[in-house]
Amino acid sequence: MLRRQQVFGYTHEELKIILAPMAKSGAEPIGSMGTDTPIAVLSARPRLLFDYFQQLFAQVTNPPLDAIREEVVTSIGTAVGPESNLLEAGPEHCRQLVLPFPVINNDHLAKIIHINDDGAYPHLKSVVLSGLYRVAEGEAGLRSALDSLRQQASTEIEMGARIIVLSDRNSDEVFAPIPSLLLTSAIHHHLIREKKRTQVGLIVESGDAREVHHMALLVGYGAGAINPYLAFESIEDMISADDGKGLHGLGGADAQKVIASYIKSAGKGVLKVMSKMGVSTVASYTGAQIFEALGLNSELVDEFFTGTVSRVGGIGLGEIAQEVAARHAIAHPSRPDQRIHRQLEIGGEYQWRREGEHHLFNPETVYKLQHATRSGRYDVFKQYTKSVDDQSRVLSTLRGLFEFDATRKPIDLSEVEPVENIVKRFSTGAMSYGSISAEVHETLAIAMNRIGGKSNTGEGGEDSERLIAPATGDSKRSAIKQVASGRFGVTSEYLVNADDLQIKMAQGAKPGEGGQLPGHKVYPWIAKTRYSTPGVGLISPPPHHDIYSIEDLKQLIHDLKNSNPAARVHVKLVAEVGIGTVAAGVSKAKADVVLISGHDGGTGASPLTSLKHAGGPWELGLAEAQQTLLLNGLRDRIVVQADGQLKTGRDVIVAALLGAEEYGFATAPLVVSGCVMMRVCHLDTCPVGIATQNPELRKRFNGKPEFVVNFFEYIAEEVREYLALLGFRTLQEAIGCVEALDTRTAVSHWKARGLDISPILAIPQNPYKQTRHQSVAQEHGLKDALDTELINACSAAIEDGIAVSISRPVGNVNRTVGTMLGSAVTKKWGGGGLPDDTISIRFDGSAGQSFGAFIPRGISLTLFGDSNDYLGKGLSGGKIVLRPSERATFAPEENVIAGNVIGYGATSGQIFINGLVGERFCVRNSGVTAVVEGVGDHGCEYMTGGRVVVLGATGRNFAAGMSGGVAYVYDHDGTFDERVNTELVDVLDASVTDRQWLLEIITQHFVATNSPLAKRMMDSWDAVADRFRVVMPRDYARVMGILESARTEGLSEEETLQRVMEPVNG
Repeated sequence: MLRRQQVFGYTHEELKIILAPMAKSGAEPIGSMGTDTPIAVLSARPRLLFDYFQQLFAQVTNPPLDAIREEVVTSIGTAVGPESNLLEAGPEHCRQLVLPFPVINNDHLAKIIHINDDGAYPHLKSVVLSGLYRVAEGEAGLRSALDSLRQQASTEIEMGARIIVLSDRNSDEVFAPIPSLLLTSAIHHHLIREKKRTQVGLIVESGDAREVHHMALLVGYGAGAINPYLAFESIEDMISADDGKGLHGLGGADAQKVIASYIKSAGKGVLKVMSKMGVSTVASYTGAQIFEALGLNSELVDEFFTGTVSRVGGIGLGEIAQEVAARHAIAHPSRPDQRIHRQLEIGGEYQWRREGEHHLFNPETVYKLQHATRSGRYDVFKQYTKSVDDQSRVLSTLRGLFEFDATRKPIDLSEVEPVENIVKRFSTGAMSYGSISAEVHETLAIAMNRIGGKSNTGEGGEDSERLIAPATGDSKRSAIKQVASGRFGVTSEYLVNADDLQIKMAQGAKPGEGGQLPGHKVYPWIAKTRYSTPGVGLISPPPHHDIYSIEDLKQLIHDLKNSNPAARVHVKLVAEVGIGTVAAGVSKAKADVVLISGHDGGTGASPLTSLKHAGGPWELGLAEAQQTLLLNGLRDRIVVQADGQLKTGRDVIVAALLGAEEYGFATAPLVVSGCVMMRVCHLDTCPVGIATQNPELRKRFNGKPEFVVNFFEYIAEEVREYLALLGFRTLQEAIGCVEALDTRTAVSHWKARGLDISPILAIPQNPYKQTRHQSVAQEHGLKDALDTELINACSAAIEDGIAVSISRPVGNVNRTVGTMLGSAVTKKWGGGGLPDDTISIRFDGSAGQSFGAFIPRGISLTLFGDSNDYLGKGLSGGKIVLRPSERATFAPEENVIAGNVIGYGATSGQIFINGLVGERFCVRNSGVTAVVEGVGDHGCEYMTGGRVVVLGATGRNFAAGMSGGVAYVYDHDGTFDERVNTELVDVLDASVTDRQWLLEIITQHFVATNSPLAKRMMDSWDAVADRFRVVMPRDYARVMGILESARTEGLSEEETLQRVMEPVNG
C-alpha cells in the first residue's frame, strides 16, 4: 500500500485533509486563507500533471450555475459506450451504460470489464489497456508507450471494442504508471483525429486521481467514468489504522459506506466544477476541456491536449517523465537501507510544514512582519521584504522571474512623491464581518481612514452604527461597500454611506462560487447584519441573479450609481484567460474601476479544490487586461486595481508597471494584526481572535490600527525607493511602463527554464494614443434620468418631510426609477427614512428595469401598467404597487405583469403585484412582505427573512435554500407540495394565526391593487383559507421557538445566545 501511494505521490496531508473528510462527510473539504505556495511549474518538488491545469469559470459574459439550490436543472449521471448519430434517433442510441456518478467503485468496474464475457452484450464489449512504461527509458520510453497505446486503441475499436478501460495498475520496480490525465487525453485526441472517438467510451482505472480537481480533469479530457482504486484502498487503510487511534476520524467505519460517501463527494465536486462554467450535465462536460494549462509547453499541449490554452509555456514530455521517475524512485529506492524507513511525505501544500512545500508566509516572514510593524522598525521590515522577495525570486511566483531594467537612470529619493500620496492608492481586501471579528474589521477600517486609503466591508454588510463618521475620533466606516450575489446587508443606507461600491463577480480563492460562512460563525449579531437566521450557514449564489450578461452588469452598475451618485462603482474579476475581453466589457458598461484578483487570494472558507485549482496569477490577468483595454481605446476611462498575495513594495511596483493604479492587501494586514496563519478560519477556532465570532476567542485579539498604519506606510516607503531606482518621480508616471521590466536571464530551475513570460511583458499596442492610466471620468448619464425631475418635484419632502403626491408617465427607457430619489431621502434622513407614504408617486406606462430599486421607507410608488425585470431590487423600506393599466381588459391573475427576479435582496418594505411574474420571485428576500398572484420557477429561492404570499400557481423548485422568513401559497389544485424543494423547509397547514394574518394582508393587497382575485378570496374566505400552505424553514422555526422560550423563561442574553448556537457549536 505505502509503495503504491508513493508511486502516485500521496502525502500524509492529502489523506488527512482531502480523503478522510470526503469519506466522512460526503462533501468537499473546506479550507481557508488562500494559497501562497508555488504553482506546479515553479515547484522544486515532483508534482502531478493535474496540478498544471487551472479550472476556468464564468464571470460576466455568462453566469455560473447554482448547483446547490438549483440542482434540479443538473445531472451528474454519465453514459459510457458508443454514441450514435444525434440527427437519426434509433434503438442503437440506447446501447450505452448509464451510470449515476462519473466515479465508480471497484465492483462496478469489474462488471463493466466482464460485461460481455458470455457474449450477451457485444455492443458493450470492453478491453483493458495497460498504461505503464519502462521508467528507466525516460522520455523516450514514455513516448513509445503512448504511441503504442494509441495504436492499440484504434486496433481494438476495429476489432469491436466499444468500451476501453485505461488502467495504471501493476506498476513495479521496472514499470511506472503513465499519468492518467496524459494517457486519457492522448487516447481521446488520437481517436478524434482518427474519427473513431464516438465509437467507444473511455473509462479510467486510476491510481493518481483522488481529488475533485483530478476527476473533473479526467472527465473534461474525455473520460466517461473514473475508478480511483487507490483512493478507495487508502480509505480502507485509514479505517484500519484509525482503530483505537482516531487519526483520521474513520475508526470503526463501514468501508462500503465511507467509500460510497467519498464517491458522492467526488460526484458533487465535479458538479460544482462544471457549474462554475454554467455547464449542467456531465454529458456536456465530457471532453469539453474547460481548463487552462499553466506551465506546459506548446508542443506537449498541441499533441496531447489539443485546443487547450497555455500562455507561458513550461515543461514538456521529458520533464513529466522526470517527475514520474522521481516519485517512482521514492517508492522503489535503489539502496536497501532506504526501504526500511519508508513513509509518506508530509505534503505541506495546504498548511506550512518544515519539510513540506514552500510558503511565502512562513514562521520567519510572519515573525519579521509582526515585529517590524509592532515595534515601528523599518529596518526589520526591510528584512521581511527581502526574505519574501528572495523567496519569490527562487521561483515562488511569476513576478519573481522579473527583473527591473538596469539601464534606467535613478533619481534621488528626495525627488519622489511622499508616502502620504502613495498610501491613498492602497485598500484592504474584501473580508466580511462574519468571516472576521468586529474587532479586526474595525481595526482595518480605522487604520485605512487614518491614512486616506480604503477598507472594504466584504459581502457581509456593515453594522449601521459604523456607517456615520463621528464628529471627533476615528471613523470605523469602511469606504468600499461590497455588493455580492447574496446581497447581505445591502440597504439604501449601506449604499449611500460609501465612497466606492464594489460588485463582486468573482473571488480569487473560489471564482465561480459564492461566498461561504459556516453556520457556527453565524452568531445573532452577524445574522442581524446579514438579515439571516442565527446558526444557519450562508453560501451566496454563484451567479448574481440580476447579471446573466454584460448588459445586465451595465444595468447593475447603473443601479448602484443611482443609489449613490458620488460613489465609484467597481467590478471585481479574477484572472483567467480571456479576462481582457471581460475587462473591456466592464469598461464599456461604465464601471469606474475594474479589479483584477489573483487566484491566490485569501478567504475565510472555500472548497480546497477551488482554493488551489481555479483562476490564474494576477500578473497574467493584469497584463492581458491592460493590453486589451489599450488596444480597444478603453483604458483612459477606467481605473485598474490589482490584488492577490501582495506583500512587499516590489509587488506594488510590478503591479504598477503592468498597469495597475490601485493595490489591495488582505492577508498581510491580517498578519500585521496578529494572524499566525493557522488556516482554521472556517472552523471558528482562530486562536488570536481574528477569524472568529466566539466571544471568548475574540478577547485574545491584540491588534491595533497603528500596526496596520505602519505596514502601509512602510510599503509606501519601499515603493518610493523603487521609484527612485527606476527614475520615476511619482507612482502615476510608472503606471503601465512595462518596458521597465525585463525577464531574468539565468533561470536554471529544471522546470521553469521552459517558461516564456514575454506575453506578460509585451509593450501594449495603443492605436488610440491613450494614456496608460485612467484620465477621464465615465459618463453615467444621470442628469438625463427621470429621477432628476422627481427629486425637484419632491424637494419639500426631501428637505422638510412635507408630504408630496405627484404623477408621471414612465417608459421602458426609464430604468432604475425612484432609486436616486431614494438615495436623496436616505442621505437626508438616514436609514429610517421618512414616515410611510410621505412621497407618493403614481406612474403610468411600462417601466424599465429595476423599478423602485433600493427605495427607503417613506416612498410609495404605484405603477399602472407593467414592469421589466428586477422590480423592488434591494427594497429598503419603501412600498411598491404594480397593477394593470386602468384601460386593461384582461384578467390580471392570468397575465404576466412583471419580469424575473423581483425583490432581489430586499430587506424591508412592501410589494403588491396584481398579476403574474417570472422566475426567482423574492430571491434572497431578507425582510420584505410581498403579495403576488403567481410566480415562475425558483420562487423564494435562498430567502432568509420576510413574508411572501402567492395567491396563484408556482413553478418548480420553490423555496430552494430558504432558511428564513415564511411563505404562504394558495394551493388551488393540491399539487403545490410537489413543486417545493423540501431540503430546508416543511410545508404545513395554515394555523388560526396564519389565517388571520393572511386575511389582513390580502385585504391590504385588494385596497392597493383592486385585485379581482383578492376580492373573490375575501368573499369566500373560509373555503379559501383551507387551501393555503405554509412554507416554514426548519432552522428558522427552531430559532424562533428558542427565542420565544427564552422570553418566557426570562433567560439572559448570554443564556439565549448559548441555546441558539448549541445545535451548531455544541
